[in-house]
Amino acid sequence: MSVSLILIPAALAAAAVIQARAGGGGGASTVCTVSTRMRDSVLLSAALRETGAVVTAGDDVVDAAWQGVESRFTRGADGIWTAHFRGDVDESRAVEIVRRLDVAYGRQVQAAVVERLRDRALAAGLRLESETVADDAAVRLVFAVEREDRA
Repeated sequence: MSVSLILIPAALAAAAVIQARAGGGGGASTVCTVSTRMRDSVLLSAALRETGAVVTAGDDVVDAAWQGVESRFTRGADGIWTAHFRGDVDESRAVEIVRRLDVAYGRQVQAAVVERLRDRALAAGLRLESETVADDAAVRLVFAVEREDRA
């Protein structure tokens, strides 16, 4: 059995669902359309590893393997990622994998943004005073102004 999931930005999700319904869905594999915020292949690979996948990544192809399930993520010219699952997987398991992947991807994006803020703070005249992580994984950074630019 194989399952293909088309991963698209949320703004395009409604149009894709309408197109999928209009297409009739004939074919050997099941296709599901899933909203996603995934764009960066490095963060996608890191998120896949966080879900326990063994990952092999190229420019526009990322292969992932879990116990009994393999997936190939391909990115088209339009930036839309499509995940093709095969092995011991059905539609509900594929959707669950993508949900877990989306959560892991969100954590990777958050970590990258926090790191970028830390790296750029000094150049912006800021000093990191404190950093706290809440129970819901929200990160709070408090910066102090080191210098004032006078025009």
